[in-house]
Amino acid sequence: MEETISEMVSKGFRIDSKLGNEILLYYSVFGNLNEMENAYGRFKRSRFFIEENVIRAMAYGYIKKRKFYELGEFVRDVGLGRRNVGNVLWNLLLLSYAANFKMKSLQKEFVRMVESGFRPDVTTFNIRAMAFSRMALFWDLHLSIEHMMSEKVVPDLVTYGCVVEAYLDRKLGRNLEFVLNKMDVDDCPRLLTDPFVFEVLGKGDFHLSSEAFLEYKTQQQKWSYRILIQKYLKKHYRRNQIFWNY
Repeated sequence: MEETISEMVSKGFRIDSKLGNEILLYYSVFGNLNEMENAYGRFKRSRFFIEENVIRAMAYGYIKKRKFYELGEFVRDVGLGRRNVGNVLWNLLLLSYAANFKMKSLQKEFVRMVESGFRPDVTTFNIRAMAFSRMALFWDLHLSIEHMMSEKVVPDLVTYGCVVEAYLDRKLGRNLEFVLNKMDVDDCPRLLTDPFVFEVLGKGDFHLSSEAFLEYKTQQQKWSYRILIQKYLKKHYRRNQIFWNY
């Protein structure tokens, strides 16, 4: 590829933004981190506009190697103020902190995101919710759910999983109703979170169990979060002898 590019340039052909993005995408997918970063350096010097699919590919390159500090530096370098890619850059930055549970930095950057005029989406909220859930930060989790509701952002399977697992893991199943009453448990289950979140934080047990249940959906079966929670609680009860009547 490099030889072909050199030959093109020597014959007077111009490498434009589209080709530059394709070259960078190739290095992001098939090259090592050094090759990818060198290609990005050349790309920047050409003043090309990096496309969203290439941003994602480079981010995945850092995530694969668990280079979360470098991931954060990369998205800052691209420019958090860019609006043509939605919340992708901000969400990747928040994820770089959530990966190592750097909660102060996570909260600080979330506030900066909102103050910069970006509206959090379901992925934004779920990155925070997953971190809060695993750190047993119940008050922060409650506030995040309330903020989500006020922004009219629809919770998905991940959101419900964060709530259910946070309480059950600390043997507080009887208090689940306090949070779930603020949510529409009779809504149809859906998964709206950007998949790159699972590359970093994985899928929770409720999420995995629900996916297994949903695979056996029949025409007569109408699933809701309430039904999934009930089934998960029965499974959890059998495994841990915890009772909760919801």
